[in-house]
Amino acid sequence: MNKDHYRVLIVDDEPWNRDILRNLGTWDELGMVVADEAEDGGEAIRLVEQHQPHIIITDMRMPGTDGVELLQTLSAQYPHIKVIVVSGYDDFNYAKHAIRHRAADYLLKPVNPDELNNVLAKCKRELEKTESGPESWEPYPSAFSGEFSLFQHQARLRFNDLNVQGLRELFQQLEQRLDTSGIQRPQQLGRIAYELQTLLGELCVSNGLCEQPVAAVLPPPTALASIASAIDWISASYYTSLEQLITQRKFKNKLNLDEVKQHIEQHCMEMITLEQLAQIFFVSKEYLSKVFKKEYGVNVTDYIVQLRMARAKEWVLDDQIPFKHIAEMTGYEDVSYFYRVFKKHFGVSPGEMRKGQPRVSDNSPD
Repeated sequence: MNKDHYRVLIVDDEPWNRDILRNLGTWDELGMVVADEAEDGGEAIRLVEQHQPHIIITDMRMPGTDGVELLQTLSAQYPHIKVIVVSGYDDFNYAKHAIRHRAADYLLKPVNPDELNNVLAKCKRELEKTESGPESWEPYPSAFSGEFSLFQHQARLRFNDLNVQGLRELFQQLEQRLDTSGIQRPQQLGRIAYELQTLLGELCVSNGLCEQPVAAVLPPPTALASIASAIDWISASYYTSLEQLITQRKFKNKLNLDEVKQHIEQHCMEMITLEQLAQIFFVSKEYLSKVFKKEYGVNVTDYIVQLRMARAKEWVLDDQIPFKHIAEMTGYEDVSYFYRVFKKHFGVSPGEMRKGQPRVSDNSPD
């Protein structure tokens, strides 16, 4: 194995699928080598520690540790590794939602050779960019990973809620936490700033500020001289984008219910309430509730539940997806509450539906 090659790990429980991927890649031309293969996520993590791969190509559905758990571990412990997800058409939405907090590429089965090699080439270009300077992905302490994931989640919510003050307070909390975390090296601060820029690009796309996410840029050395300068540099981009979004929403002539409906559909798997929607579209919650129900025949809260339950039913009928993952992916942090909502909506529990109940009352939208 050439030590100068980028190392790739293939993860799939089916040997022939691993063989297909191994044969489709133009590894020598790309300057890559398949370092090893794994049958599930648990084996993959052991091989990551052994081979330190730059790229992982993984299936989502696997016995034992599946793709969801693998991606959660990679996100927390090895965020510098590029991940390519290979997914069947039927479970593509599952894969998309399962890894919505990871910067990943997606390929549908059967894998097209050109698409695979194009994605690999893209990963190589990104790796080449990050091999020098402060963006070199030096790991921050593992104890901080969970807190940083929670910060990103909160930043997403406050941005989507147009909550400028809440976002400012959140960045202040991050700065205070970094002051006590021992994270001071420019390489670590650079990675934090880079990941937050990537998140901001996703938020701008989902809120209609741009059609394609703006590529994250490398923080200048002066921005990484201290924790305070790093936070100032990245938070300024968030405040500017959020002010643009507020201006865009505030000065529209009238409430566009199609836009409200589209926003709900895009964010229904997140924590979203009538109060938040009213704030986002600069109307009272009473007015929004009234006109939405008049237009669509259902109130906002029930529509959100319908969307979630329609997706939940698809995943419940797939016996390879754990119920706890389904609850998380449909926006319910409390699994027991998800069970109650599901049973109220369909008349049977998730377990009963999965076992194949002969009669199910389906109130979900077509």
